[in-house]
Amino acid sequence: MTSRDFDLFTIGAGSGGVRASRISASTGARVAVAEERYLGGTCVNVGCIPKKLLVYASHYREDFEDAASGYGWTIGERRFDWPTLIANKDREIERLNGIYARLLDAAGVKRIEGRARVVDPHTVEVDGRRHTADNILVAVGGWPTLPAIPGIEHAITSNEAFHLKEMPERVIVVGGGYIAVEFAGIFHGLGASVHQLYRGPLFLRGFDDDVRTRLAEEIRKKGVDLRFDSSVSRIEKTDAGLFAELEDGSTLEADAILYATGRTPLSGDLGLAAAGVELDERGAIVVDEYSRSSVPSIWAIGDVTDRIQLTPVAIHEAMCLAATLFEDAPTAPDHENVASTVFSQPPVGSVGLTEAQARERFGEVDIYRSTFRALKHTLTENDERTMMKLIVDPQSDRVIGCHMVGPDAGEIIQGLAIAIKCRATKAQFDATMGIHPTAAEEFVTMREKVE
Repeated sequence: MTSRDFDLFTIGAGSGGVRASRISASTGARVAVAEERYLGGTCVNVGCIPKKLLVYASHYREDFEDAASGYGWTIGERRFDWPTLIANKDREIERLNGIYARLLDAAGVKRIEGRARVVDPHTVEVDGRRHTADNILVAVGGWPTLPAIPGIEHAITSNEAFHLKEMPERVIVVGGGYIAVEFAGIFHGLGASVHQLYRGPLFLRGFDDDVRTRLAEEIRKKGVDLRFDSSVSRIEKTDAGLFAELEDGSTLEADAILYATGRTPLSGDLGLAAAGVELDERGAIVVDEYSRSSVPSIWAIGDVTDRIQLTPVAIHEAMCLAATLFEDAPTAPDHENVASTVFSQPPVGSVGLTEAQARERFGEVDIYRSTFRALKHTLTENDERTMMKLIVDPQSDRVIGCHMVGPDAGEIIQGLAIAIKCRATKAQFDATMGIHPTAAEEFVTMREKVE
């Protein structure tokens, strides 16, 4: 044991920081964690959890209108109350904040409220008080960014969307990533008129092209005004709400304009550069395969490293860090075949390589794709189409990509992610009996290759 105050001082009590602190403390290490905002970070407070709750809420309208009557249900008068949803969401988040606090306390982690800054490779200062540590972990996450256009101060980000006092009746969502797609679906499902604008030719860059194309078709069928190659040039506040002028000269009016055009690492004003920590051009902390920065005693995990911005990835990196530092088992995080989902409407699930990535890496690949109307919709007028796709390396017969657009995509892909991780072959998929009648069985019954 050294003469320093702690073996590990964590800056940031999000999913990654909390996990690293807890697991490290469980080994007997002396650990402290500093947080200036809220326990649980983005995911718990203004990300994954509240967003999924809003997605659940927004899907009731479609179930009432499209599905109920087909199954013999007569639905009476309906009314949605935004304040009730937000109040219930806030109560659940408060409960989760308490759980995080109790987990840290039970593990023996010292919680410190306030903004922490790195003074030197072994010293952190919080509200004027200095703490020394053998190792410093930076896990402060990221923050939404806004473009510098006239009137941008009238726009909101996903952070503010969770705390709106009233439900906006007209919404413009700017962006083409998963946050933009999800919020467009949320507001539309809750009854708002929604325009979604993306500056590129097709949204969800990085996902498989068949997924992107299918989802765009389904979103438009539901009534969202989805516009590609389109962006806002200026915003003006008027008596009628917000006025947005687009780069092509056209205009739109809205009650809220939500920007989801990217997030940047929250590394500013932490004293990192002065301490010798290398940052890239976006402000992300540059780390090696074990999450160590350019300063040997300073480590970083999660979104502040800008590797893969997903909560389970930050948690995985945290577990690896604890093993590396305090379990005498240096462990590098594995960022290969990370499954992901977009809680769009319909949702997307994906694991492994896209078709474009697979062709670049393997050359020739076999493609299996199926598009169908889910059984649930056959008694309704809903013509939503599910799409499933497998990408196979013909040399090894290994399934190297699995993608889906349709109900429960995230739940289904989670199981298939295990198969991909285990390097399962197409023959093994084919030998697996499907569960009938489910959509998921399609993944083990696709036999015809796409020509």
